[in-house]
Amino acid sequence: MNIQATPTTGTSVTAPPAPRMLADTGLSAVMMRDILLKTMFRTNLDQVSAISVAISLPVNLTQDLVDAARSQKLLEATGTLHATSGNEMGYQLTDAGKARALDALSQSEYYGAMPVPLATYAEQVKRQSVRDIKLSRQQLMSGMGHLILPPDLIDNLGPAVTSGRSILMYGPPGNGKSSISHGIRAALGDKVFVPRAIEYSGQIISVYDPIVHSAAESQVDDPNALRRSANRFDNRYVYCERPSVITGGELSLEMLDLTYNPTARTYQAPLQLKATGGIFIIDDLGRQAEPPQKIVNRWIVPLEESRDILALQSGEKFTVPFDTLVIFSTNFHPNEIFDGAALRRIFFKIKIDGPNQENFLKIFAMVARKKKMPLDERALLHLMKVKFPTIENNYANYQPVYLIDQMIAVCEFEGRPYHMTPDLIDRAWANMFVRQEAIAR
Repeated sequence: MNIQATPTTGTSVTAPPAPRMLADTGLSAVMMRDILLKTMFRTNLDQVSAISVAISLPVNLTQDLVDAARSQKLLEATGTLHATSGNEMGYQLTDAGKARALDALSQSEYYGAMPVPLATYAEQVKRQSVRDIKLSRQQLMSGMGHLILPPDLIDNLGPAVTSGRSILMYGPPGNGKSSISHGIRAALGDKVFVPRAIEYSGQIISVYDPIVHSAAESQVDDPNALRRSANRFDNRYVYCERPSVITGGELSLEMLDLTYNPTARTYQAPLQLKATGGIFIIDDLGRQAEPPQKIVNRWIVPLEESRDILALQSGEKFTVPFDTLVIFSTNFHPNEIFDGAALRRIFFKIKIDGPNQENFLKIFAMVARKKKMPLDERALLHLMKVKFPTIENNYANYQPVYLIDQMIAVCEFEGRPYHMTPDLIDRAWANMFVRQEAIAR
């Protein structure tokens, strides 16, 4: 049975159905048995209800695993009932079970939630593809929050976002490229199912990351209700907001590969795999140690073929789904950092310019109101007629916040009410730009 989760965008994401039999998990009996034993060994859990939560399987399937392990003399009943837990029987590892758990831990320290086979996860990715999202102009504007943007920018952003294709935003610094990227994420609005871990060729790769993924609130059943409806999806997944991964100057190509922990003998998914179904933002492109051309080259196959290629520690390569809206953001002109082939592979190129004078004044007034700074006509005329002509009237979105925060800092230091004067404009302006001069050393 497919469970429909209805997101705020009006689309529906089909939930992964809960397994009805152990075979429905797609995992081998040996792997499930070993994860069960390792989990009990590491957590000291001894009741099926608690173990089922730890390994993310329904109680009846967890009981089947326990019964199978008992038949192999790896588990035994403790012979005691827990009155506080619905009179559940307790179970513990036998000596043979402890030995098997230790042997399994020597091969991999992974325990806890049962993984989802890669092929099964690939099917779920299709059911919740970011490319299936259709945003209206109003939804996109709503995601931008308080940003004041020219109408033609929304005209360009809308098709780019709804296509789910790559976007390059470029233009002078301080004009909201990062804020627009965050606004796009906010506009998506709906939720997806993120696997706690996936399995490929017997190897387990952790995917769910509380730092990257924001879990949605779980629906809780009324214990007195005749029918239970909450959380009927496969609990090997976590129901989350569409993920948003943001990197900047710290991004390196190694961060886009599987991370192997040689001590625990476990894998951690790379950033772009964690971002599946959501957005991957590469901010400040051109500030990384790697050349921009090299970074974009790494994305050629994913962007063109909707699949990525990863490699295990053994050197074996395999493909994973690539279903991510990639947003590149740079202060450089694209022709300075990319060749023609790279630019062709980035589907949308959108220039983010500074505001015109009218929008600048709207932003300035909005920021002043938010920060409780009274507007002053003389100060504004001084700013527009005296200061901006010195930089050829190049307005930027960051300037109102910068200037007003500077004036607030002076007022607070001098113990005076917030106010705006030409003199304070001059003092704030002096901190916004550094005068070019020789410094003796």
